Amino acid sequence: MTPGIYHLIIYLPSDRNIEVGKLGRYNFQTGYYVYTGSAMRGLDQRIARHLRSDKHLHWHIDYLLQHGQIVDVITRMTKERHECQFNQMIMSLPECQILVKGFGSSDCDCLSHLTFFEKKPTL
Repeated sequence: MTPGIYHLIIYLPSDRNIEVGKLGRYNFQTGYYVYTGSAMRGLDQRIARHLRSDKHLHWHIDYLLQHGQIVDVITRMTKERHECQFNQMIMSLPECQILVKGFGSSDCDCLSHLTFFEKKPTL
């Protein structure tokens, strides 16, 4: 099992009001979302789970993926927990917006692990 960090680029084709588990209900705009996550016990298995449509809703990202589609996946194989550093690099990109504070970041000090772009970002 290969550990690592990943970025999901997700396209949401229309505005949606989505309940994100215990985080609450939020308005998501049409556009592209980048979710940064880690999979220290199996990168391939985690990506495969995100790509499946038949799954138990567990993580914040699961709720968004019910409405959006993954259009690209970028992985970085590492045993180090650099998820937050890579997330900060994405947050520093031009046009980046944070629409949902606390999304995917309940176990760290990041503002969010989900970023929004009106146009598909180049990572």
